[in-house]
Amino acid sequence: MPLPSPAPRQAKHTRRIVIEGFHRDDGLWDIDARITDQKTCDFPLASGVRTVGEAVHDMKLRLTIDETLTVRDAHAVSDAVPYPGQCETIAPVYRELIGLNLLRGFRKAVQERFGKTAGCTHMTELATLLPTAAIQTFAGEVFQTRDATDAASASASAAERKPFQIDGCHALKSDGEGVRLYYPQWFSRKAIDENS
Repeated sequence: MPLPSPAPRQAKHTRRIVIEGFHRDDGLWDIDARITDQKTCDFPLASGVRTVGEAVHDMKLRLTIDETLTVRDAHAVSDAVPYPGQCETIAPVYRELIGLNLLRGFRKAVQERFGKTAGCTHMTELATLLPTAAIQTFAGEVFQTRDATDAASASASAAERKPFQIDGCHALKSDGEGVRLYYPQWFSRKAIDENS
């Protein structure tokens, strides 16, 4: 479904965020993220003008994680920045992401380590998007995404594990219609009765 038709308007700015997940040959996983900002007209900065189509920001962050979602390695680079010689010097501090777990207080830890002048606003924002991207990368690969009773090849242990996405969002709350329809084994009538 499209958004409602907008009022007459002119494009001024484009931000692109691309996040890709990769399974490495050594068994680890890479989550590569990139953020770019471009203007539709020449953009004057204290450091000089960025011409139409020239990136104001082009920054990349790679986290290498294991199957517990623990960060095993981290690298940040800035190829285009508004203040050359200043912005890109902060990239090495993002190695401090190593050891954090994407599902255990990650966003809070990122803000504590890299908030305000301790980091780059754009790189820090990019880092906070990585937990859900990692989960999507693992979906169907590391995390079970189907009701094991419906999967012909499911192992006995997989049949006992609740799919990770149940109770992770509104559409898949254990007492909701989505779970009743698609994951009946995990549907919880008790939760409905308790709320009645």
